[in-house]
Amino acid sequence: MKKSAPELRRSMSAGQMEMISLGGAIGVGLFMGATSTIKWTGPSVMLAYAFVGLILYIVMRALGEMIYVNPGTGSFADYATEYVHPLAGYIAKWANVFEYIVVGMSEVVAATEYLKYWWPHMQTWIVGIIIILFLVLANLASAKAYGSLEFWFAMIKVITIIFMILLGFMVIFFGVGRGGHPTGFSNLWAHGGFFTGGISGFFFSMSIIVGSYEGIELLGISAGEVANPQEAVVKSVKSVLFRILIFYVGAIFVIVTIYPWNQLSSIGSPFVSTFAKVGITAAASIINFVVLTAALSGANSGIYSSSRMLFKLAHEGDAPSVFGRLSKRVVPHAAIFGITGGILIGFVINLIAANYNKSASDLFVIVFSSSVLPGMIPWFVILLAELRFRRHNSELMTDHPFKLPLYPLSNYFAFIMLIVIVIFMFINPETRVSVIAGALVLIIAVLVYIMRHGLSRERA
Repeated sequence: MKKSAPELRRSMSAGQMEMISLGGAIGVGLFMGATSTIKWTGPSVMLAYAFVGLILYIVMRALGEMIYVNPGTGSFADYATEYVHPLAGYIAKWANVFEYIVVGMSEVVAATEYLKYWWPHMQTWIVGIIIILFLVLANLASAKAYGSLEFWFAMIKVITIIFMILLGFMVIFFGVGRGGHPTGFSNLWAHGGFFTGGISGFFFSMSIIVGSYEGIELLGISAGEVANPQEAVVKSVKSVLFRILIFYVGAIFVIVTIYPWNQLSSIGSPFVSTFAKVGITAAASIINFVVLTAALSGANSGIYSSSRMLFKLAHEGDAPSVFGRLSKRVVPHAAIFGITGGILIGFVINLIAANYNKSASDLFVIVFSSSVLPGMIPWFVILLAELRFRRHNSELMTDHPFKLPLYPLSNYFAFIMLIVIVIFMFINPETRVSVIAGALVLIIAVLVYIMRHGLSRERA
């Protein structure tokens, strides 16, 4: 029986909401995974990041348009249920839960590895449990406490990227670290051209880029716990997307301009190398600290997001009712325990598998990558919901101050491009298994829903 979920406390500030969206989309993928996207398309990867950023801008403007009218927790899933079909909302919620349990597990594993840089002999399982307990306590305290922690996690990442871009410009234009000989821009075309992988390589890189950007829709989930949501949403959507493009495109521009793209795999982290090039000898430690906070930030945001979704699922009868409980601090504590329990189980299984089978790391990569397609589901349902939202609320759109530009052409363009990216994920041998695994998760969710509820728009 579907029940309306109790309202959560609006204790988060607009600044925290903005940083949550920004931090959710700037993760370990930028610091550690940039070379993966560059290898497929060369320097043109800058345009690939900008192109996916354009798609994301359309998605977030569509979401912002709906949130402005109805800011609720788990917003994009609510809109999918109301304006598309209850099945769409159901899939969006469970896809979010699955995605962030898997992402949380991988981020905890990554965090333990980063800590080994300083303490190589520590027990991995002990550190992993300590990290999970720390994240649990941060989420149990209050939405405000979570927001404060995530604010500083995101701030560390943002400052590091800005600093790296500024240092990169000093190398490119003034030759700092190169005896006064500027690198110039020749690396953008001198090693096989700008589009080294052709059209297919360009779209192959986007399959990884969308994974890097996933998490920005946290804006919709946090809208239910922010004061003055309309004002906060408008400010966040306008500023966050602009900043993400600067950080991603700016950082990638510096990397492919300073270093020949085909030699990146041999230099380790481009961030470490750039800091070291200008004489910062503690570069490796600095970047290790930053990627550690990036991993903790990714897990922290995932627990926050998916616990709210599990909370809603419990109140709609699609998850055990125990997950619908609220603590005295008005946070869904049972759902938080449920999500972190899933992360802990995955972490333990990964440790056992790694001890008994060294090739289990390949399986882990596939499992982690399988979250990319479910992570795209919110974007699809936002675009579909916005089309019907307009039709059902035409009277509200007359004086709406935050409408999606170029509607409906922009909506159709973004939707089609997302489908094209998924198709190229199937074509690319390196992402095919992962996208099939993600598709199987979604198919299972659909079958469970049909068995329980059928396909009627009305639910019991």
